[in-house]
Amino acid sequence: MYPYAYSLPLEVASIAALTVPVGHLTFTGSVPVVVSGIETGVDPGEIVFEGSTPVVDRAAAPAHGGIVFTGSVPTISSQSAFSSAVGNATTLTVEIDAKTEAIYKALAADYYRALIGKPPGEGPLLGVVAIDFDGTDHVYAFRANVGSTAALLYASSPTGWQLVPYPNIVSFTAGGTAVPLDGDTLTPPAVTATIKRVMWQSGSWTGGTAVGQFVITAPIGGNFTAGAATTTSGATVTLSGPQTAVRMAAGGRFEFDKCNFSGQLITRRIYGVDGVNPAFEFDGETLSPIKTGLSPDRPAHIRFHKEMLFLSQDASLIHSAIGDPFRYSAVDGGGEIATGDTVTGMITLPGSQSTATLGVFLRGDTAFLYGTDPTTFNFVTFNTGVGAVPHSVQNLFDTFFLDDLGVVTLKTTLNWGNFLPSSLTKNITPFIARQRGNLKASSVSREKNQYRLFFGDGYALYSTVLNQQYLGSSLILFPEAINCVDAVSLVTGSEAIYAGGLDGFVYQLDVGTSFDGADLPAYFITSWDAIRSPRILKRFRAASIEVQGDTYAEFQYGYELGYGNEQVEQLPEVTLPLNLGAIPHWDSFVWDSFVWDGSGLSPTDVDEVGTAENIRVSITSGTNYIAAYTVNSFIHHYSVRRGMRV
Repeated sequence: MYPYAYSLPLEVASIAALTVPVGHLTFTGSVPVVVSGIETGVDPGEIVFEGSTPVVDRAAAPAHGGIVFTGSVPTISSQSAFSSAVGNATTLTVEIDAKTEAIYKALAADYYRALIGKPPGEGPLLGVVAIDFDGTDHVYAFRANVGSTAALLYASSPTGWQLVPYPNIVSFTAGGTAVPLDGDTLTPPAVTATIKRVMWQSGSWTGGTAVGQFVITAPIGGNFTAGAATTTSGATVTLSGPQTAVRMAAGGRFEFDKCNFSGQLITRRIYGVDGVNPAFEFDGETLSPIKTGLSPDRPAHIRFHKEMLFLSQDASLIHSAIGDPFRYSAVDGGGEIATGDTVTGMITLPGSQSTATLGVFLRGDTAFLYGTDPTTFNFVTFNTGVGAVPHSVQNLFDTFFLDDLGVVTLKTTLNWGNFLPSSLTKNITPFIARQRGNLKASSVSREKNQYRLFFGDGYALYSTVLNQQYLGSSLILFPEAINCVDAVSLVTGSEAIYAGGLDGFVYQLDVGTSFDGADLPAYFITSWDAIRSPRILKRFRAASIEVQGDTYAEFQYGYELGYGNEQVEQLPEVTLPLNLGAIPHWDSFVWDSFVWDGSGLSPTDVDEVGTAENIRVSITSGTNYIAAYTVNSFIHHYSVRRGMRV
């Protein structure tokens, strides 16, 4: 978990170390950053950094000696007390063990982390969304301004979070003849502006009855006034009055859907709602409000389904015309459906061209909208008494959502109704009951086959499902609570999950070795294992633990015998360090930059002492420099004794 900023690395790319004899060094060029200092015998302060802003001018002595750098590697411009030039520190020139290297990488990450800022403003992140525009990954975030009078949009950039200015909007009526296009110049007499988005809402261009709005740049030559105007494509319109600046009020909770109404790569858009403002379209530069005709116009949930944009507000489900997210009038192909209960989420469910299904989740019920267009729509209540908590509906391979009684999956079935619900988390009902009403966000991790829920007190629930089989759920406690989440497939094909915190930062999950620099405590305890022979005493001798990973790992191994009977002899908890780096192969490494004894899969032996009928194992770890590792199995070595006496 790292704070996210586009310009800064989320993982340390390299570390350079330089063995330094006793003496005085001066660096020039890019100011270096020292994450761990100099060998014993050099007084603090004898390392001098040149540059406009020195970062470190003294440091403590590392165990191996040498200076460890991150960021720009410095050039030594001068030295004293040396008989020959030292040169450039460009690679690891001293041998360090895997644990030390892991610690140095964590120290370097601390430096980068301190450079990362949050989007300006106050309060929590209201929404975060990532998308691939034109083959480039982009991350955007909404946050209230200081004073919470408006919700502002920020984009990540090489120099930090940059404000995305909202455009202007002007209404028109009596459009006729030619059709205006995005990019046209709008020209009333003596005033011009560029049309960024044509929002045609009703009427006909050929009939001269088109009505809608233009999203425009700031006009040149003054302000627009009511009256006739033309566009460079030959369209004529009647403007309803002067332009107004687009404004987003604060206080909402954003929800997004990324879709494409035109089918071209360059027409992919972000569509969003927040329950406070009108829905909107965003193309990476221009935010275009969507006017639905509702009063007030403040939809809370959104879904792209069968080439229509579905929006929900309270107990109303409205949809756009097919292929046009700006038209909602019934005469133009839009429509509204009364659901009878507050809509809390929507999801597209499996179907065919003739039986497409939109899952409509209500607070106390579940409903389905069958059909492909308004002429074939059939709204059916499916399951009375089972509903979804807002912002909990996700689609992994099946649909998952949170009900008051726990996590529910909606599987496709051949039974009547086409779907079959089942609850997954009955064994953690107390946790679900405690967190009821506290859900902030949800997401899925397709790489890890997980459905994830995030709560307002920092807790999260990760449910793992593999090959459509529920494996179990784990509790996570974040130091900072998560308010909104977006998972995206990057241009590289890898998965990234961005989370907006209640503290205002945007974080990237599942990267790094810490909770934003803090230790990442982790543990699990197995159930009592009688090793297929209950009521039979066993004399335990040792255990073999198979651990898998690709970096240094360290954990504490402990065990209990005989249901925790204190009279049974057993050894104390032990710490097991493991170097899980990949084994180097000839012609695939650089001398002095690899580890001979690395292993991606390591069985580790540990002593076990005691006689009892069963055993329970615990694994704990908690540092800010250990990366992820997997414990595959335990093998207990024991001798069978007698049966237990009654």
